[in-house]
Amino acid sequence: MRSDVEINQAAQLKSIDEIVKSLDIKIDDLYFYGPHQAKLKSSFTNTLKGNKTSKLILVTAMSPTPAGEGKTTTTIGLADALFSIGKKSAACLREPSLGPVFGMKGGATGGGYAQVAPMDKINLHFTGDFHAITSANNLLAALIDNHIHHGNELNIDTNQISFKRCLDMNDRALRHVELKLGQNHRDTGFDITVASEVMAIFCLAESLEDLHYRLGEIEVAKRKDGVSIYAKDLKAEGAMTALLNDAFQPNLVQTLHGTPAFIHGGPFANIAHGCNSVIATKTALKLADYVVTEAGFGADLGAEKFIDIKCRQSGLKPDIIVLVATIRALKFHGGISVPELNQENLKALELGFNNLRRHIENCSHHYGLDVVVSINQFNSDTEKEMIWLQSAIDKMGFKAILCSHWSDGAKGAKDLANAVLEKLIQPKSCKFLYEDHLSLKEKITTIALKIYRAKEVEFSESALQKLSLLEENYARFPVCIAKTPYSFSSDPKAHGAPENHTLMIRELRLARGAGFVVAICGDLMTMPGLPKVPASEKMRLNAQGLLEGLN
Repeated sequence: MRSDVEINQAAQLKSIDEIVKSLDIKIDDLYFYGPHQAKLKSSFTNTLKGNKTSKLILVTAMSPTPAGEGKTTTTIGLADALFSIGKKSAACLREPSLGPVFGMKGGATGGGYAQVAPMDKINLHFTGDFHAITSANNLLAALIDNHIHHGNELNIDTNQISFKRCLDMNDRALRHVELKLGQNHRDTGFDITVASEVMAIFCLAESLEDLHYRLGEIEVAKRKDGVSIYAKDLKAEGAMTALLNDAFQPNLVQTLHGTPAFIHGGPFANIAHGCNSVIATKTALKLADYVVTEAGFGADLGAEKFIDIKCRQSGLKPDIIVLVATIRALKFHGGISVPELNQENLKALELGFNNLRRHIENCSHHYGLDVVVSINQFNSDTEKEMIWLQSAIDKMGFKAILCSHWSDGAKGAKDLANAVLEKLIQPKSCKFLYEDHLSLKEKITTIALKIYRAKEVEFSESALQKLSLLEENYARFPVCIAKTPYSFSSDPKAHGAPENHTLMIRELRLARGAGFVVAICGDLMTMPGLPKVPASEKMRLNAQGLLEGLN
């Protein structure tokens, strides 16, 4: 089997003006970024009418492992399969961050014959959206320090500046930085761009006017008397919006199969809310009959935030959940090391199934939706393992579909598409995990006990102090749990389905413009580091100028 890069480079891509015909989009509605990438003009998206019959299909997954689950691949494969059987479908994905691309993960555009293209462009600079977000963020940071330098009329307490600079790269050296501005010294640091509040706002805003308003509402610091200072006090929101004007328009590309794909925005799911932009999702729903979108990492993070933050704020509601699993990943959760995952092991599969079981139960019971399980096949999966897994899921009362879209493209996900369509004949109504009127502490505790199956939540002393302050004015906000994606607990090494653990809340942050409160668990970092052997070491341009090693 050829590598992802070879498959992508050999693909006969259609021009983007051919792709958009299936969505009734005209050439004049597009800004072109080369022959295969375009943005939808705001003059077009602003005039679109809603499509009340469109279905939103949410793809999520079991807890991720080094073995890989293929959530993005399944999202693309399912959209392709629907497209191939004559359905007006589209995929909605996040843009890859350069941090993971050059770090541990590598490319994030799917794999095999279920990819979005052009893969090299999308994984790197794409249409420049993340650069614009980084620039807008750092403009605000610069304005804060400039204001202090020129007299500090707002009486900013330099020890209470909460807004940080950002960079779309994994760089642990920037986690803690000392700024020296004349006589003023202060400790700060960088977040990765995809963890920034500007990114979260970008993906939740419904219009340029909404974007402008939300950016102005960012709390950047406190005065010496404790009064909050916002970006609008520095008159920053106008210039920040101007920097984001072009970026805010949804990007449109294609899959290798020729299915339209909206790729726009990219907040991390273990730190932020982990969904593509509201404007891209709503645009897709107005143009296609079936929109397949994904939420980051496992369902405990991605699906919960998709529903309790993105849907709560936007009015969107998924009609069904597709939960992705692999036999290799289940065996990893059953205690088997990565080198041994290709060997048949029914005992480990049974132990690891507890992880998938909990995700299925959570999605079905707490969100009230039908769940279809997509078993992403690997060559090492044995017949006994596949039969056992399908039987175990069947005993729970759910349907499990074996999928081979990585190797077979659209036809490898046709059974999944038909299973989804069958369930969508009578879709169930999505519900939130918690009500708006609960306190922030009650919301955090609800997620911990119901989704993570913790026995209790423990707050650090500083988190308790911040909680008391936030409850007064922001109790109505949803909460965004920032924790390890590798476990239901705050311990990344607690695989499987840990119960009765203690969720440790280290820090609380207000994302006022985004409209949620972030609860940071354990030792999670908002600026990741690179692994010992970064994925960047394998990348190079060949003699033909084509990128290799971006798998």
